[in-house]
Amino acid sequence: ICPFTQRSSTLLFPKICNIFWRFHHTSTSHLCSCSKTITDEKYQDPFQLGRKDLKNLYEDIKKELLVSAAELKEMCDYYFDGKGKAFRPMIVVLMARACNIHHNNSREVQASQRSVAIIAEMIHTASLVHDDVIDDANSRRGKMTVNRIWGERKAVLAGDFILSAASVALARIGNTTIISVLTQVIEDLVRGEFLQLGSKENENERFAHYLEKTFKKTASLIANSCKAVSILGCPDPKVHEIAYQYGKNVGIAFQLIDDVLDFTSCADHLGKPAAADLKLGLATGPVLFACRQFPEMNAMIMRRFSKPGDVERARKYVLQSDGVQQTTYLAQRYCHAATREISKLRPSPEREALIQLTEMVLTRDK
Repeated sequence: ICPFTQRSSTLLFPKICNIFWRFHHTSTSHLCSCSKTITDEKYQDPFQLGRKDLKNLYEDIKKELLVSAAELKEMCDYYFDGKGKAFRPMIVVLMARACNIHHNNSREVQASQRSVAIIAEMIHTASLVHDDVIDDANSRRGKMTVNRIWGERKAVLAGDFILSAASVALARIGNTTIISVLTQVIEDLVRGEFLQLGSKENENERFAHYLEKTFKKTASLIANSCKAVSILGCPDPKVHEIAYQYGKNVGIAFQLIDDVLDFTSCADHLGKPAAADLKLGLATGPVLFACRQFPEMNAMIMRRFSKPGDVERARKYVLQSDGVQQTTYLAQRYCHAATREISKLRPSPEREALIQLTEMVLTRDK
C-alpha cells in the first residue's frame, strides 16, 4: 500500500468522492466518547483472539446443512472445507466481545451471538455460489467452482439451500429484531447484484452507483452482522450504531482493496483470474478513477468492455493512471472512519484487534 503525503493525497482525492463521502458516511461522533483512539493495549492479532470462538465453526455449519441427498450435501460442504479465513465470522465474534465488555464487562460470547457469526458465513458462502453462476466463473479460492463441477442449475439450488438453512438458524435465535436486521442483508445482496448489472452514463452518478453496489454486495453483511451482535449484547442504540458504522466502513474498504488487487495481484495469488472484473464488464474504483485521466475509457465502460481488445486497453490505462493509488486512498479513508467509530467503545483487547483489522484490510495481498 503506497503511503501518501497529506498534500498529494488531498490533490489526488477527487471532488466526487468528497461529495459521496459526506452523503454515505453518517457521522456518529457526537454519540459517545468513552475512550481515546490510542490506548496502551498491546498489539492484538485478530485471528488469534477470535480463534477460540470460531473453533468448530465449519463443523457447526455442516450440522445446519443436514441433508439426506448425498450430492447436495457434497456441494454444500465444498466451500465449507475449513480452509477459508473466516474473515466475517471473526469480525462478528470480536465485535460481540467488544460490545459485551463495553456494556457490562462480560468476556463471554453468547450462544446467540456465535450463531450470528455462523449465519453470516452461510449467507456469504451462498452469495459466492450464486455469484459464480452469474459470472460463469471457473475458479474460487484456488479451486474449481461449484457450477463448473456440478453445473449451473444444481449450483443455484445449492446456494438456495444454504440460504434456507441460514434462515432456519436465524429463526432459531428467536429475536424478531435480529431477524429483521439480518434479512436486510439478503435483500441488499439481491439489490446489489441488480446494481452491478447496470451502469450510469453520468460520471458522478457512476461513482455513487459503484459505492452503493459495493455497500449492498459486500459491506451490508458485515455492518448488519456487527449490529446484530451488538443488539444481543448491549441495549444502548448508540453502541448499535457504532457497530454498524464500523462494519459498513470496513466492508467498503475491504471491497475497494479487492478491486485494487484485481489489477495488482497475479491470478495464482488471488485464487481467481486477474482482471476478472473487466472481463465481466465491470467498472470498479481503479477504472472509474483512471477514466478521469483517460476519458476515452468512457465508451468502453458504457459498452462493458465488450469489443475485442477493450479489456487489455482498459487494464493498461488503469496501470498508467493513478487509479490504483486513488482507490487505495479511498479505502484508507473508510478504514480511518471505522477506527474512529470503534474507538468510542471502552478499551479492550477485542476493540484493539478490530482496530488492527483495519490495517490488515489495507495491507492484504489476496
